[in-house]
Amino acid sequence: MINTVPPAAIFIIGALFIPLFKGKLKSVYLLLLPIVGFINLINIPEGSHWAIGFLDYQLVFGQVDRLSLFFGYIYHLISFIAILYSIHVKDDFHHMASIFYAGAAIGVVFAGDLISLFIFWEIMALAATYLVWARKTKESSGAGMRYLLVHLFGGLCLLAGIVIHVLGTGSVEFGYLGLNGLGTLLIFIGFGINCAWPGLHGWLTDAYPQTTATGAVFMWTFTTKTAVYVLARAYPGTEILIWIGAIMTVFPIFFAVVENDLRRVLSYSLINQLGYMVCGIGIGTHLSLNGTVSHVFCHILYKALLVMSMGAVLHRTGKIKCTELGGLYKSMPLTTIFCIVGAASISAFPLFSGFISKSMVVEASATGGMVVIWLMLLFASVGVLEHAGIKVPFHAFFSHDSGIRTKEAPLHMLIAMGITAFLCIFVGVLPGPLYSLLPYPVNFEPYTASHVVTTLQLLSFGALAYIFLLLSGIFPAEMRATNLDVDWFYRKPVAAFLWFCNVPLTVFRNGIQTFSSRAIKAISKFATDPLIVPETIFKGIQLGVLKALRGTPDETTPKIAALEFEINRLIKMKETGRYYGTETPRRPVGLAVLVSFALIFLYLIVYMIV
Repeated sequence: MINTVPPAAIFIIGALFIPLFKGKLKSVYLLLLPIVGFINLINIPEGSHWAIGFLDYQLVFGQVDRLSLFFGYIYHLISFIAILYSIHVKDDFHHMASIFYAGAAIGVVFAGDLISLFIFWEIMALAATYLVWARKTKESSGAGMRYLLVHLFGGLCLLAGIVIHVLGTGSVEFGYLGLNGLGTLLIFIGFGINCAWPGLHGWLTDAYPQTTATGAVFMWTFTTKTAVYVLARAYPGTEILIWIGAIMTVFPIFFAVVENDLRRVLSYSLINQLGYMVCGIGIGTHLSLNGTVSHVFCHILYKALLVMSMGAVLHRTGKIKCTELGGLYKSMPLTTIFCIVGAASISAFPLFSGFISKSMVVEASATGGMVVIWLMLLFASVGVLEHAGIKVPFHAFFSHDSGIRTKEAPLHMLIAMGITAFLCIFVGVLPGPLYSLLPYPVNFEPYTASHVVTTLQLLSFGALAYIFLLLSGIFPAEMRATNLDVDWFYRKPVAAFLWFCNVPLTVFRNGIQTFSSRAIKAISKFATDPLIVPETIFKGIQLGVLKALRGTPDETTPKIAALEFEINRLIKMKETGRYYGTETPRRPVGLAVLVSFALIFLYLIVYMIV
């Protein structure tokens, strides 16, 4: 471990110096960060490193084993590809947020304690939010705010769980936790929000399509895969994850086939693929965990390839909806080829990366006797072909001719997509190097006759079903519409609550404030001379009696006039509030003291009676 530093340090510290570089030198500097980070990583031996005392606990920034190293390798690799893809971006803050995001994800992967894990977890949320806001549209502004609020809530669940767990066990070590109390349950939920579990997934399909064309590569990689990592570390073999994962593989299919926005289609596809990983963690065998980890590697590559191809389309055309695209294979032939490679990989065609990883989780469910789960995973395999394997490349590059004629993607984008496409094919043809990096020994051979034939049969059935449904008019037509998801059930009530706060509640508040101000003003005037009101009333009664019993004019008229003058003077003083001006004699102090004692005495009597 000579001359090495914590893996996250190179990214997080390096991001601070990005504004100091300009032009091509900045591009070189950005590309060197993941290269230097990878060199640093491969020189770190397994074990615990960089432990720092904090209060009564030990913070460990380098918990290195085969699982964390595997995630570290793919994170450095995809960071280099994503930086190369986004090298044309002029916004320094965009680059800084991207590098911070990658560095924080790496920090979580190598965190050996819950405190440092939480710190890196929150940095991820903040950096990712900027990548949504950086698109600078009304939609991205709202989506970014919702993304931030959801992840702050998830962070609070995580923090509360950590506090309860640490108080109960006295340890901040991050390892296997299991569901054994309120603390670990809250941690479980905090991880699950980032993993986009069913019902908690609305933030993903809301925010990811609103990111910048280049920031999307980072977004589709780190948050959810880091959640998969912490679940694999802390909750392997937790049975509820089997069903959560299986449901995740199925329900996004129905949303994706009717979605018009192609990046939103890929968001649902992301949830579908996460389901295989979560299910593998829940099964908890060596085969399923190897399948989960290898699928993370393959998924990051082919999903990045699909996202980059759609990002190139958005970059060149400014459009990303099925109803607005089509015929782009004429203008962007290389991007079309790369997109098809990504589609074949995510569909698990033989000789492509998805085939050698997804099948491990499916096989683990079959060997474990989980027939229902196995059938759900097979159905999901056919479904992903429908939306990500066929729909995305077909509507973007073929389908009807939209008449759009544009340039091919920039060279650096093509190189980034070319590297990723090569890796998708290389891993699919030669899975041995990938299998050698997995946490457990691999006793799985993907290229058996039965496995290849079964896969081809499923894919053929899926393709024929798509063609039949499309030609018969049964398949949902692409429409310019917004599809509702489960987030509607909390976004609409929240909007209604905000309206209630801004309109009826504001009117009520203003009314209370006006009434209170007037009451306080009246009380203040009364407190200045509490006898003025009863004195006015008494003189008014006296005046009325004199008028009723009016005698000779000479006797009563002067008295009535004097009383009327005195009453008018008292009313005027009450309205102006100037009760003790120079023209008005002050009340005797003794009278005020007498009234005070009388009130206190009355209060004591009432108090004793009650």
